[in-house]
Amino acid sequence: MKKYLWLCLLPGLLLGCGKEKSSAAADAAVASADNASPAAANAGMPAETFTNPIYPNGADPWLEYFEGNYYLTTTTWTSQLVMRKSPTLAGLANATPVYIWSESELERCCNFWAFEFHRLKTEKGYRWYVMYTSGIAENFDRQHLSVIESEGDDPMGPYTYKGSPMPDSWNIDGNYLEHNGQLYLLWSEWVGDEQSIFIARMVNPWTITGERVLIAKPEYEWEKSGMKVNEGPEIIKRNNRTFMVYSASFCNTPDYKLGVIELVGDDPLKPDSWHKFDQPFFSRANGVYGPGHNGFFKSPDGTEDWLIYHGNASEQEGCTSTRSLRAQQFTWTDDDLPFFGEPVASGVPVQAPSGENGPLVTKVQGTQVQLVNKADGQCLVVDAEGARQADCAQAQPWTLDYTTAGRYRLVTSQGEFLSGACDADKGLQLSPWLNQQCQQWHIAQERDGWISLANAQSQALLQLAACVEPAPVEKIKDIEDIPQLDPVKASCAQWRIQPVGDVALLSAQSGKALTAADCSAVAGANVEQDEWHKRACQRWQFVSTQDGFYQLQSSANTNTCMTVNRASIVPGMNVEMGNCEGNHSQWSIDYLNDGTTAIRNRKSQLVLDLANCGVANHTNIAQSQWFNIHCQKFQLKTIP
Repeated sequence: MKKYLWLCLLPGLLLGCGKEKSSAAADAAVASADNASPAAANAGMPAETFTNPIYPNGADPWLEYFEGNYYLTTTTWTSQLVMRKSPTLAGLANATPVYIWSESELERCCNFWAFEFHRLKTEKGYRWYVMYTSGIAENFDRQHLSVIESEGDDPMGPYTYKGSPMPDSWNIDGNYLEHNGQLYLLWSEWVGDEQSIFIARMVNPWTITGERVLIAKPEYEWEKSGMKVNEGPEIIKRNNRTFMVYSASFCNTPDYKLGVIELVGDDPLKPDSWHKFDQPFFSRANGVYGPGHNGFFKSPDGTEDWLIYHGNASEQEGCTSTRSLRAQQFTWTDDDLPFFGEPVASGVPVQAPSGENGPLVTKVQGTQVQLVNKADGQCLVVDAEGARQADCAQAQPWTLDYTTAGRYRLVTSQGEFLSGACDADKGLQLSPWLNQQCQQWHIAQERDGWISLANAQSQALLQLAACVEPAPVEKIKDIEDIPQLDPVKASCAQWRIQPVGDVALLSAQSGKALTAADCSAVAGANVEQDEWHKRACQRWQFVSTQDGFYQLQSSANTNTCMTVNRASIVPGMNVEMGNCEGNHSQWSIDYLNDGTTAIRNRKSQLVLDLANCGVANHTNIAQSQWFNIHCQKFQLKTIP
């Protein structure tokens, strides 16, 4: 019951063939990762269990397992939608929070609750629809549902705002029901002193039509603890039966719980098509209080059903940030009813979902890239012929996917993973995902925009035995050639990560896209953030210039590049579209240990920065010193 919240309120490899050490940054990242996950660090073997709670402050959770990753959203109470992802359920505890959407406009902003994201088939293919509850800044009286749509099949976006099914009434906890080819909206609203569940037919994932029908209201005493509440309707299907699991009683009480209603008729719009069971299916137990607002997901191998929910650690905790994220497997009775059992006590080891540790071959969502070697400018290729460097025009891209603890994985379009010395006799190879450290890589920044990749298990650098170091070339000294304190790695061990195709640069603070203002992209046009509008001025191409540096060209006008005004090295100087000549129009990509990136100017060595950490459309972009804050971090998203 959220209306009164204010009351409670990712045979050719030289593995160690040289004695070269990874950079200090990579060493630190490896050490940090190993310290963060001692069980997984044991000989590179994955953890087999997790414990609840997985994550604190995890109210109103929604979780999907999709193409090799768990994706999680939880309530923020701000004007930002947050999403975390990890290849393991336990990894969500330390997963990077990325804001995939934000709002500042009064009719669409504020007090964000209960985000759910659903993959629905459209004429354009599959898209993700995030439905969330929002209101106004001052109070909770204007809470209502809104819907955003993904550009492609990546749950992390970018997203476009589509609309509100019911903008002029109080409605929360929206969910979809697909039945006999028709899409319906389920939600909760007030009728007198009762919070009840309604349904309506939809013409698309953000628009309802026809009558709004009340199908469930509090009837039993166990639904009336604190207040009379039915909310959070969630759908689960089995053997041609459809169940709606809902949350009952006031969330500020320890008796918040789950009930079940079954669709027993042909028409979901008829109240008598729904049968409510007279006893709760999931209630407080084992030191877990108020377990509710749940979701469902399948184990990675599809053999198990899992429950995700929030709960409190004491009777005194209520509808606040004390609610923590919890998960457990559930089963079915002989009568094909869901059997949730009791909440698993905190700290008790729970077996990880089946198939989480593979073997798994799957397409993974992420940035499409090529790995270009510094020694010869060729790309890394690993296939049936082994590992080699080949002409980049013939090399298929990799998907670069962040896992957790500073690690990345590289995945082929066929769903196989780049693995280093998992088998000492085979060296670098492609293999199914087995959740081992030898399948993960740390990225360290080197000089002049180059990077090195260190295997998370062996700490050996990615370097092919057949690679030949180029003859030394005497260079004219300039300010960029001042020797650094750290040793320069061999060229064969250095790479640049080349983004492929059109790329959106999404702020990790707001989820909004770097945009050439007014979509002109002419010289002098400002660079700012704006919500995703599918425009050419929001699509960027990374054009290699020299070493590991790129020009960032807008697809709206490839004759101009993102540049720093007046070639300045001063912090705070504006970033705009301009002439592509000069090192002030060149940028490197810093791959960070949290899976995001910083975009650094070659001349000034300053990074792109979102003014005042703002979330509003048209917030300005300038250059700044590096402060390691969300406003300076970006996601690179390949746009189909």
